[in-house]
Amino acid sequence: MEELRWKQRFENYQKALSYLELALDKEDVDEVTRAGIIQFFEMTLELAWKTMKDLLNEEGFEVKSPRETIKQSLQYGMIEEGHLWLDALQKRNLMAHTYDQASAVEAEDLIRNEYYPLMLALQSYLENK
Repeated sequence: MEELRWKQRFENYQKALSYLELALDKEDVDEVTRAGIIQFFEMTLELAWKTMKDLLNEEGFEVKSPRETIKQSLQYGMIEEGHLWLDALQKRNLMAHTYDQASAVEAEDLIRNEYYPLMLALQSYLENK
């Protein structure tokens, strides 16, 4: 049952990541596209940690919170750069309350250059699991 759960969650993660990729691939990034990038990032990050949690649970680890899940996933070898994952988690909470243009541009830059590559690496790891 647990194995099925993480695999189902992983399918949703892949879909969300593909939407994020589509938004990031847009040539002209206006305010609406930028808002979409931020929304897709938030959704993808949520699915990322929950997929990691489900897989860790299947492997016998008991994790509950996103921070705990990221730390255990780093120790397990599922992810690298745990500090960036934790930063993404913290920034996601701030992004949910970002309404000014400068903060949105900064968020887009972080997503594009720091967090999206982490999410691709996780996808690659999980595809080989």
